[in-house]
Amino acid sequence: MNLRMFKYPKKYDVLVIGAGHAGIEAALAAARMGSSVAMLTQNLDTIGAMSCNPAIGGLAKGHMVREIDALGGAMALNTDATAIQWRMLNQKKGPSVRAPRAQCDKKAYQFRMKHLVEMTPNLDLHQGNVAEILVENDKVYGIRTSLQMEISATTVILSAGTFMRGLMHVGLKNEKGGRMGDAISTVSDSLKDLGFEVERFKTGTPCRINGRSINFSKCEKQAGDTPIPKFSYMHDSITRGPDDIFTLNPWGDKMFHVEQVPCWITYTNPQTHDVIRDNLHQSPMYSGKIEGVGPRYCPSIEDKVVKFAEKDRHQVFLEPEGRHTLEYYINGVSTSLPYDVQLDFIRSIEGLENAEIIRPGYAVEYDYCPPTQLLPTLETKQVENLFFAGQINGTSGYEEAGAQGLMAGINAVLKAREAGPFILGRDEAYIGVMIDDLVTKGCTEPYRMFTSRAEYRLLLRQDNADLRLTSRAADLGQGIITEERRLRTEEKVATLEEAREFIRTTTHERMRLDAWFRRPDNQWEILPDAFKERYDSELWAILETDFKYAGHLERQLRQVERVSKMDKRKIPDSIDYSEVKGIKNEARQLLIMIRPVTIGQAGRISGITPADLAILSIWIEKMER
Repeated sequence: MNLRMFKYPKKYDVLVIGAGHAGIEAALAAARMGSSVAMLTQNLDTIGAMSCNPAIGGLAKGHMVREIDALGGAMALNTDATAIQWRMLNQKKGPSVRAPRAQCDKKAYQFRMKHLVEMTPNLDLHQGNVAEILVENDKVYGIRTSLQMEISATTVILSAGTFMRGLMHVGLKNEKGGRMGDAISTVSDSLKDLGFEVERFKTGTPCRINGRSINFSKCEKQAGDTPIPKFSYMHDSITRGPDDIFTLNPWGDKMFHVEQVPCWITYTNPQTHDVIRDNLHQSPMYSGKIEGVGPRYCPSIEDKVVKFAEKDRHQVFLEPEGRHTLEYYINGVSTSLPYDVQLDFIRSIEGLENAEIIRPGYAVEYDYCPPTQLLPTLETKQVENLFFAGQINGTSGYEEAGAQGLMAGINAVLKAREAGPFILGRDEAYIGVMIDDLVTKGCTEPYRMFTSRAEYRLLLRQDNADLRLTSRAADLGQGIITEERRLRTEEKVATLEEAREFIRTTTHERMRLDAWFRRPDNQWEILPDAFKERYDSELWAILETDFKYAGHLERQLRQVERVSKMDKRKIPDSIDYSEVKGIKNEARQLLIMIRPVTIGQAGRISGITPADLAILSIWIEKMER
C-alpha cells in the first residue's frame, strides 16, 4: 500500500533526530540560543532513557559532565536532581584524575529530562522513525519518516544511538532492536546512498536482578560520599516542585535533602568461570555470530574469563536502579550468553545464590559512521548542514554522547546563522580532546574518554571546568548560558584572584601555607583562621592545586603556547593535496581523507611525519603569497 506523502507546514532552523543523551543536549542548546528546533524520536516515552547503567560520570567522564554543565548543558543538573548516590573517585590520587560519579534513579532521570524537553521554548516534539535524509546539491534540507511525513530544516543533527540496524543477541538467538523492547532505525541505508562509509560496532549490557533475591549480608557495602560531591555548579538551583516533580526554581530556594542509597560489591569465583568456559560455544561472540568490534576497555564476562585466565575472581558491583524499584544492575558481568547460562553463573556468585534475573544481559550490534568523515564542528564533509552526534560517531557512553550533542547543537545554530564555528581546543576541555581524536584519528573500537587521552590534564581538572569554559560560552552571546551562571562564574574568578593575591602578598600566611602543603595529613580544619574566614573548601581546593603544582602548570601552559601556533595556521579549503610535491603517498592519502583544518590537526594524524608537515607548511606559504 502506498502512503500519501505529507509535508509538515513548519520549517525549522535545527532538526534533531533521536532523543537520547546526544539528541537532548543538541536540541536544548539550539533552543536556548533562540532557534526553532524540532526533535524527532521513534518513541516519546523513552526520551532520556538510560539504556545501560543508570550512572553518570566516572574517570574522565565526570570531567566532561562538568564541562557540559559549564557550557549550560542539562546532564549535570539532571543528575544532581535525580541521583541516589554520589562519589568522588580517586580522592587519594592527584587532582587531575579525581572525578565525580553518581548513581541515578533511572526513571526519575528519564522523566525529569522528558519534562525539561517538553517545557523548553522553541522546541517541538515529533514521534516518528526517520527513513531518509533529504539532500539537494550536497546540502541537507530535511528528512522523510517511515510514514512519509517530510520535515524541512536548515540543519539536521543525526543522533540515532545504537538503533541504526541494531541487532540484539542472547545466546545464539537474535532479534532486531537498538534496546530491549525498542525498534530499529534504517537511516543508515539512506546514509550509504549518500556516499557515507558505514561500519559495525558492538556493545553489551549485564542482566538485572530483583533485589529481594540478593543476600546483601554476604556483600561489601559501598556508601556514598559526605559531603555530597555534586556535579553541577548550579546545583543549589534545584528544588522539589509541585507534585514532587524535580524543577529548577527561579527563586533559588534551598535544595531539598537527599538520602543516599548504598551500592554493594561481590566477586566471581572459579565456579563462575567454569560455567562460562563450558558454555563459550553458545556465546555469539565466540561462535562467530557477532561481527561488530566491541569495547576493549569494558570487556564482557566471557572476555574477562578467557583473556585473564590467570585471575580467579573479578569484581561485581550491585547497583540499585532507583529509589522505588528493587531492580539491580549487575555491573561487571556484561554478557550475551543464553538466559539459562546467565542464571547458572550468576547464582554461583556469593550473595547471588538465589538471584532472580528480571532482564537478561545481551549484546547489540549497530551501525556507525567513522568520524573522520566529520569536520571539528561535527558537520559532515559529505553533506553540508548535516551533523552527527553520539554513538553514530563510534563513541560509547552517555557522557561522550551528551558532549557531542551540545557541540553539534551550538554549531548547527551558528551554521544556520552563517556565523563562525565554536570549537574547543585540546588545552581547553576534554570535549575538545574527544572531538579532535574522533575527527583526526577515527576509532577502531567504541571510543571512551580516559584522562590519559588528554596531554594537558592538569589544566583540565573537574574542579575548574566553569573557570575554563563558562566565559567561552558567554562570548557566544547567544543565550547558551543563563545570566545567573555567567555572573556567578565572574564572581568566582574574582574571588580566586583575590585569594591568590592575598597568598602572594601575605608573607606570614604564605610561610604557614608552605608548611601546610608539606604535611602528609593536610586537611581543611588545620588551615589558618584567616583563610577559613575568607574562602570555602571548594575554592581552597583550586588554590591548593594552583600553588602546589605551579611549576607543572607553567610547563603545560608553555607547551600549549607552542602547540597553539600550529593550530592557528589554517589550511586553505581549496588546497589540492595531489599537487603538493615531496610528501609520501601514504601521507597524501591521509590528508585527502581527513582534510585537516589546521597544521596542528594535520600533525596529529597517525602516519603524518614532521617532514610532511614542513613540506605542507611551505606549500601553504607559497599559496598565500
